[in-house]
Parts: sequence; structure tokens; C-alpha cells
Amino acid sequence: MQEQFTERKGIVVQNVSMTYSGIAGNVEALREVNLNIDPGEFICLVGPSGCGKTTLLNIVAGFLEPTSGEVFIESRKIHGPGPDRCVVFQQYAVFPWMTVRQNVEFGLHLGVNRRSSSETRAIADRFIDLVGLREFEDAFPKELSGGMKQRVAIARAYAVNPQVLLMDEPFGALDAQTRQFMQESLLQIMEKERKTVLFVTHGVEEATFLSTRVVIMAARPGRIREIIPIDLPYPRGAGTKTSPEFIKIRARIEKVVREEFQKQREQTC
Repeated sequence: MQEQFTERKGIVVQNVSMTYSGIAGNVEALREVNLNIDPGEFICLVGPSGCGKTTLLNIVAGFLEPTSGEVFIESRKIHGPGPDRCVVFQQYAVFPWMTVRQNVEFGLHLGVNRRSSSETRAIADRFIDLVGLREFEDAFPKELSGGMKQRVAIARAYAVNPQVLLMDEPFGALDAQTRQFMQESLLQIMEKERKTVLFVTHGVEEATFLSTRVVIMAARPGRIREIIPIDLPYPRGAGTKTSPEFIKIRARIEKVVREEFQKQREQTC
């Protein structure tokens, strides 16, 4: 069930629809999506492939303009990318010719985020420490594991102090053990550096573990099928995933996602 528009605090997605045009005709990716995200919330989007999760994230990022509808952050309508938002992608989007420190400092040399040399170094030091890369600050990406590269990307995102962190399956390419470590690390960072997070994932367990609410998207055209609150206390650790409450919530989400996946299969048959 979609949320109704109330007031423009945090992120407000209001009646957003998106249709792509191509040689094969029009494809309706999103249809009248409404969602309110309060400041400091961690929202995960889940649903079958092609349900519009990444499209919605890219609209909030300002990379795409919706066919209809509007998105607001703290009452400001989004007209494109801005310094109040930062995106972490699934691909390791770090600059291979820069060291860890240079990658983390990169955004602090640009535009409205520009800082003095001393401020830049102090901010980079803080976030390099926060993601546990102090001993690797002079290393180049080719010397790092996949999980370490993502930690660099997360540190770089936090360094510019955005209001909103947008994450598109950032741990999708990692092995299971590294993914678990990165999930726990992200929550530890969130405890210290509170941000509003919109996180796209195919992993129901990951969504249940990380988020304050899970938004389940319906099969195309993308709509919000259901929003499930995750009433589990923070901090969360490995033991959280074996608790009866966690297992119950995960099973509820999996049931809805399976129903939408089945609908998608029927549509393509």
C-alpha cells in the first residue's frame, strides 16, 4: 500500500511515474509512486528485477527526470543532482589512479564542498579511520579487495556530508562473508554519522537486517506493494539474523516478494 503525501520533511516522493521510450515501444517503469522518508531513516527497496527500484533511486538522485510527479528533499524540489545527495554504486566507483586518501578527499576539492587543505585532511582522516582503512590510506585501488574498495566509496560519500545517501546494491558483487562484514560496518557508521539512506537490494535478508522500513515494489509497472516496518533494535549484529523476530519479519517480506516475482513470470509468459 502506497503512502499518502503529508508534508515535505525528509524525502517526499509524490505521484512519481516514469515511462521509457524506445524502438520497441514505451515501457512503464513506475506508476504513481508515493513515499515519505523521514530524516535519519534507513529505507530498503526490494522487489523482482525490473520493478523500478533503481529507476526510483536515480530519480531521487536527480539523474532521471520523472515523466510525471515530483520529489522533494526538505521542501526543495529535485531538479537534478545536488550536494545534498551522494550515490554509492554496485560497481567499485573509485578512481584507480588515486590513493585511498585522494579518493576520499576528492569531493572536498569541488564546488560547494571545497575545504581548506587542513580541513580536507582532517575530514579524510576521520572517515578513513571510520571505515577501518588507516593502514591503507596510501594504497591504490588495485591493491584493495572488493569490500575495501566499497569502504573507500562509502568514506568518500560521507566526507562531503550529504543529507541523503543513495546506495544501489553496493554489496551485490561481494562474497557472502564480506557482504555480512560490510552490512555490519555500514550500521556501525550509521550510528556515528546519522544520514537518511535509500538502499536498493535484491536481498531480503540484507534489507531486513539494515533497514528501519522495507518498501516492497510490485512487478512492472513499479508501484509500492507494501511497506513493512522492521521493529528490531539497533545496534544489530550477526546474532540478529537468528532471532525469532528477525526470521518472522524476513519470512513475511519473502512471501510478498515471491508473489510479485510470480506475477512477473506470468506477465512474460
